[in-house]
Amino acid sequence: MAADLHHVHQHLFVTGTDTEIGKTLVSAALLHAMQTQGWRAVGMKPVAAGASLRDGVWHNEDVDALMAAANVAASQELVCPYLMQAPAAPHIVAALEKVDITLPHIMQCYQQLRTQADAVVVEGVGGFCVPLNTEVTTADLAQALDLPVIMVVGVRLGCINHALLTAEAIRARGLTLCGWVANTVDPSMLYMDENINALRTRLAAPLLGHIPRLNVPDHQKALNAASYLDLSVLK
Repeated sequence: MAADLHHVHQHLFVTGTDTEIGKTLVSAALLHAMQTQGWRAVGMKPVAAGASLRDGVWHNEDVDALMAAANVAASQELVCPYLMQAPAAPHIVAALEKVDITLPHIMQCYQQLRTQADAVVVEGVGGFCVPLNTEVTTADLAQALDLPVIMVVGVRLGCINHALLTAEAIRARGLTLCGWVANTVDPSMLYMDENINALRTRLAAPLLGHIPRLNVPDHQKALNAASYLDLSVLK
């Protein structure tokens, strides 16, 4: 459904209840939904771990998906300031690959993206509290950006606890959880609707939508996922 975005947040931080639960899918879907309103929208994944070399250029699937979903042609260096090779926890990979992840550089790239677009959707790495180095976590990054937060809940057994803990961590940082998305990770989960309803009554933020398991080619998933989101309910 088309969303009226004139009175909602333009810049958002997307976090999740775990890794591999659909943050990139939802971030790309948000970009598509924003574009239906004529907005210039761009995604950002400040830190990505796991890359392959193609034609002399390092690529990460999440970063590529965000760039494909945007309607602003930003450089990969701005979209992903820290792209590392090994697919593991970012603070471990950064130490091994001698990468110095700093918040000031991420903030500088983010500010540049803001000058190029009406909306920037920033996707975190892993869950909300994942370390980026020995001192800084993804939660610190979210706090530095000071953006309203969208939480992606990977719908599977255990998601209620994971979602409530993540929401508590977001509030503890003084940030606003402005909405959440239920993304089906385990389509055979028992009592799926009941679990989602349990979260609706316990999370002080609106449900933007429930994305089912999408059996379509990867390049179509984000566009299809956007049809399940109603951004007009964003707080």
